[in-house]
Parts: sequence; structure tokens; C-alpha cells
Amino acid sequence: MKNEKFLLWTLAAINFIHIVDFMILMPLGPQLMRIFDISPREFGLLVSSYTFSAGISSFFGAFFLDRFDRKRILMWVFSGFTVATLACALSPGYSVLLLARVLSGLFGGLTSALILAIIGDVIPDERRGRAMGLVMAAFSVASVLGVPLGLFLASLSNWHTPFFILTATSFLSLGMIFKYIPSITEHLEQGYSRPNPLLVISRVTGDSNQMRAISLSVMMMFGQFMIIPFLSPYNVANVGFTEIQLTYIYIAGGAFTIFTSPWVGRLSDKYGKLKVFTVFMTLNVIPIAIITHLGVTPVPLVLMVTTMFFVTSNGRYVPAAAIITGTARPENRGSFLSFNSAIQQLAAGSASLLAGVMIGESATGQLTNFNMVGYLAIFFSLLCIPLARRIKVVS
Repeated sequence: MKNEKFLLWTLAAINFIHIVDFMILMPLGPQLMRIFDISPREFGLLVSSYTFSAGISSFFGAFFLDRFDRKRILMWVFSGFTVATLACALSPGYSVLLLARVLSGLFGGLTSALILAIIGDVIPDERRGRAMGLVMAAFSVASVLGVPLGLFLASLSNWHTPFFILTATSFLSLGMIFKYIPSITEHLEQGYSRPNPLLVISRVTGDSNQMRAISLSVMMMFGQFMIIPFLSPYNVANVGFTEIQLTYIYIAGGAFTIFTSPWVGRLSDKYGKLKVFTVFMTLNVIPIAIITHLGVTPVPLVLMVTTMFFVTSNGRYVPAAAIITGTARPENRGSFLSFNSAIQQLAAGSASLLAGVMIGESATGQLTNFNMVGYLAIFFSLLCIPLARRIKVVS
């Protein structure tokens, strides 16, 4: 495809903003819990509100995403996301921020599905792993640049600042979408009939291969989002990090995954997505086990473990995204991926809420029961390996 690199860089930029918008709230957890005087459970609700609303919008998006030009619908969705991010920046307190996060999630969920649908439409399977690696490298850049910079600026001023910056970069990305993403209408021009919502649901739920792909998404979310939202609060309360030292975790982890994400994409194309997924998923349980049992620990040792967590988490997601995308044909790829994104987001929100309910707070301010959360996360992660082996790529 002409200008394929510009298209992929544009999708990576959108993904970067979307990921930073979602991620920035989690390392801001200690600051927000202090400023708003909220409990781990209330903070878990703040995190999960985004994922629940993203899941709901993705579910309804499954009924209409395949009815429009991909470029046009992406412009509308990302415009809404930009406005919602501005609302987060202007929020005066917990309740308003909670509502603004719901709005951000409504548009963010559709953005994720559209990115994957566009890659699936324009990139053939033999190069899809590499394309996924490039676009998913946005997670690494978000970790090494976006989140630490946001934390640093928040520590110098206040927690509103990162959201103002995200709003400005969102406006710039809208210009990139307009310039570099072409009209994508092939899925509209092949004469496929557009089923009603009930048929969309039954088509996905009636396809055992796609249901296995969705189940894989669910297990992966429970394996990760019982840990990630409380990584920063736990390191501050139990491990002895200062709020500014949290930036080291994201800089170190992101710096490594900037290089490993494209490398994992190439490995997936060369040796097979399933094999690479199995290796990284197995390795991922090691840092989960260590992180959830840490006490007061020297910063360098913590960074070694958290960096391994970021690298292996990203490494398992790149081939998994390619596998899941490949279970749908072009005519219903947008519907399926939106449906999958809905379930995925709801699973992430449920995992955050479950972890928030399980985690307690001692009289000294330390978080308790994080080790039990870790055991559950490892269990769900290991379930992913046999499940992935039963998924068949069809396109």
C-alpha cells in the first residue's frame, strides 16, 4: 500500500495518546488517593470506569463500525476522545473526573478497535506481526516518554497538566489522520450484506474460533489488570518508592520495550505467533510473582523486575493481537474486533475492581493481600497458553 509507513506511524501516534491517557491515571494513583482522600477501592473504580465505558462503547460499535469508511469514523471517534480528554484536564474533583473518565473510555474503546481493523484491512498476514509490533511500540514510547514526563510535570505543578498536554497532542493527531490515512472502503464495496445487531452477536458467539480468541483476551486482561493499576500505589506504600521515583519504573521498562516490541513482531513472523506468545506468556509470570511479594527493596532490584514485567507483557501482547485479528475475515473484522475490544475492556475493568476489593490497607498505610492478587493473576495468565493453541488464523 502507498504511504504504508506514514499510515502505521499515524496509528502508532494515536495509540500512543490513547495509551498514555489510560496509563497516566495509574501512576498518579498515590497522588490522587492523597488529594481526593480516597481508598484503594475508590481508586480501582476510577481506573475501571474507563475500561467499563470503553467496553460498552466497543460493544455497540460492533453494530456499526463496518458500515462506514474507516477514515471517516476514526476522525469522528478521535475528535470525541480529544474533547473527553480536555474534560479530564478541567475536572475540579473526584466525581467530575470519574465522569470525564467514563466519556474518555466511550471513545477510547472504539479507537482501539479501529486501529486493529485498519491494520487488518491494509496489511497482509505475512507482515501483520511486524506492523503490530510497530504500532504496539507506542506502549513502549508511552512508558519511556509519555508517562514519566506526565508524572514529572504533575509533580512540578499538579495532576491536571498531563491531560492538558494530551489534549494538545490529540489535536495534532487529528491532522495526521486527515493527511496520512486514506479512505478505506474495500469492506463496503464487496457486496456483503450488513446484518442487524442480533446477527452480529450470533455470528461472533456462533463461531467457536472467535469465541476462543475472545476468551484469550479475557484471560490476558485478568492476568494483567489485577496487577497494573496497583503497581504504583504498592511501590510507594510497601516498597519504599517516592512518587517521583515511580518515573524510573516507566522509563526503564519503556526504554527496553521500544526495542523489544518490533523485535517480537519480527520473531512472530519468522518463528510463528503461537510459539513466541507461549514463550513470553510463560516468562511473564516470573515478574508477577516477584512484584506482588516485594517488601522494602533497593530501587535497582525493583527496576530489574518491573522492566522484565513490561518487556514480557508487551512481548505476549504483540503476537496475541495478530492471532486474534486473524480470526476474522475483512467483511466482519471491524465488528468482531469491536466486540472483542468490548469484552476485553469489561474484563480489564472487572479485574481492576476485583483487585481493589481484595487489596486492603493497614493502619500504617501499607497495602495488604497483593500477594493473593498475584496468585490469581498467574493462574489466569497460564490459562492463556493452552487456549491460544486452539485458535486458528483464517485471514
